[in-house]
Amino acid sequence: MTRYDLIVKGGVLVLPYHGEVRADLAVADGRIVAIGDDLPTTDAAEVLDADGKAVLPGAVDSHFHIGIYRDLALDAYEETRSALVGGVTSVLSYFRTGQHYLDRTGSYQEIFPEVLDAVAGKSFTDYGFHLAPMTVDQIGEIPSLVADHGITSFKYYMFYKGFDLAANSRDARSFTMGDEYDLGHLYLILEQLAKTQQDHPDLRLSLSLHCEQAELMRVFIERTQNSGQPQNLKAYSDGRPTLTEQVAISEATTLAGHTGTNVNLLHLSSADALRSAITGRQLHGNDARFEVTLHHLCLDHETLDARGGLGGKVNPPIRTPQDSEFLWQGIKDGQVSWVASDHACCMEEHKGDELWPARPGFGGTALLYPVLISEGHHRRKLPLTRIAELASANPAKAYNLWGRKGSLGVGFDADFTVVDLDLEREVSTDLLLSGQDHCPFDGVAVRGWPVATVVGGRIAYRLGKDGPEIIGEPSGAYLRRD
Repeated sequence: MTRYDLIVKGGVLVLPYHGEVRADLAVADGRIVAIGDDLPTTDAAEVLDADGKAVLPGAVDSHFHIGIYRDLALDAYEETRSALVGGVTSVLSYFRTGQHYLDRTGSYQEIFPEVLDAVAGKSFTDYGFHLAPMTVDQIGEIPSLVADHGITSFKYYMFYKGFDLAANSRDARSFTMGDEYDLGHLYLILEQLAKTQQDHPDLRLSLSLHCEQAELMRVFIERTQNSGQPQNLKAYSDGRPTLTEQVAISEATTLAGHTGTNVNLLHLSSADALRSAITGRQLHGNDARFEVTLHHLCLDHETLDARGGLGGKVNPPIRTPQDSEFLWQGIKDGQVSWVASDHACCMEEHKGDELWPARPGFGGTALLYPVLISEGHHRRKLPLTRIAELASANPAKAYNLWGRKGSLGVGFDADFTVVDLDLEREVSTDLLLSGQDHCPFDGVAVRGWPVATVVGGRIAYRLGKDGPEIIGEPSGAYLRRD
């Protein structure tokens, strides 16, 4: 009888906050149980050859959207399948009531079990959810959502008080299907979270914020629409300029500082946004953590507009190369806490050829480790340990998964990816295994790809000579974070 279910042989293990070590890694019963030199292969039921490759903890893609534009079950299946390509082994998906998703409102105690039932058995990765309280009654459900479902993170969308998701309608009330969705609503959420935090001292309860200021958006969108300029991705950025991020971040950090609530500032898209986030944290002294996305790090509207089309429409908008470099500097100096994909499968037919009705968002989870390694490690000389912290350890810590996810330490879940650091592939929809039929990164050469992804001690994905291969059926489990 073998001691181990799997041995990963001969790789360089990347240990967040510690460094790199050449060693073997052994797995039993879904967990990492041993790290050592020359572990005997005869002790394992299966051996994964990692010679000449890096082994990183499975990425925790903490900004994901399952079912925003498509059926929940279909989206869970196809988009977590895509996640494996990027070395992602856990996703945390945002969900809210209102238009899109289930197109309804009501109590989360009734609706959320339906979400869990729809996704169960369909996810290739482990999965959890952040929930957005869109009504006052849902704010009152926060304590029970923590206790009953292990939900420890929530969300507020600051521009929904004035616009729908595409910024094509100002009938925000019918879009949210909620109550007065203003700063007062935000304050009530922060207040309830701070109160609930007192009952859970061992957890980090937090509110994630999409920071764009709706009243300013109204002014700039009207100007942009009437300017005579091409209505392209640059126009979208002009209509939602970085000033709207700055003001919203100041509002959010001020209120969070007053209530003492932990916050996560999502998808900071610009130099102005990151500067304001740093200032807000310094002024108010609360636990504020900062997220950036792959597309804000690596795409710019000038390049995308030259290619044509609206596939790159996303909220907040794609900015300039100068903004991207400032965000990379924030990663280098430790200001940025983690990097996520903000994955939202959006088909080309829903983009269309008119800017303002086009649906925002696109997939990117399959590029999480590849882009960070190619652009961060190879191009900008970031250590692999920092890459692993950005993609895995830091989001695991922020969202109460540390101890299970985010490390290759003994006792952690056996979620990891084996990466060929020098393998270069050109991004294509076929390679990414998403249900999405386009990609703003299409045609970009990326150096450093996972060649195997392991979830719960089982090899779930391989990249072979003939292309990507999914092994077996979905086996991901729901992540209670309590």
